[in-house]
Amino acid sequence: MEEVIRLVGKLKGEIGDLVELRMGEFRRLGEGPSEEIFKELCFCILTANFSAERGMKIQEEIGDGFLTLPEEELAGRLRTLGHRYPEARARYITLARRYSKSLKGIISSMGSGSEAREWLVRNIKGLGYKEASHFLRNIGYRDLAIVDFHILDFLSGHGLVERPRTMTKRKYLEIESVLREVAERSGVTLAELDLYLWYSETGKVLK
Repeated sequence: MEEVIRLVGKLKGEIGDLVELRMGEFRRLGEGPSEEIFKELCFCILTANFSAERGMKIQEEIGDGFLTLPEEELAGRLRTLGHRYPEARARYITLARRYSKSLKGIISSMGSGSEAREWLVRNIKGLGYKEASHFLRNIGYRDLAIVDFHILDFLSGHGLVERPRTMTKRKYLEIESVLREVAERSGVTLAELDLYLWYSETGKVLK
């Protein structure tokens, strides 16, 4: 773990300003209207088993269509734009629309990020712990880890965790606790740590 903490310290010096800029963007998005927050939820639904970069491009192309397009038409757009699972993702997004106007209020009424994540996993089809954590980070929450394959590669490569065969809730929370210790000892939040570790694996600071 000491090696990872030193790496995070080095990265803070290199890209700390960019990470802080991105965190400000997340916070401002979370302060916006529920419909904008819902469109970010749709982005996170799209990224399950799919590229975040390609999901960002699709999000830009579809925009308000996440709120208005009929399911079949949305699936067609996703297919044209190259998503791997256009029908399933269109179905999840249209099902989630029942919360498009109330999502901000529901999330803000929760006592913690963990509580909000549990609500999302229970009520939004297509979201697991990783996607729900990703969404909450992208609207300003800082206390949750996004355990994707880049982070697993990093942690297993440094001997901090063993790559699980299946990602159960218990295993997710165990890995999150490892990341929380790294974050606390590095003087950063879990949300910031994710950006630093993602950069160390990909050379990019995305969302």
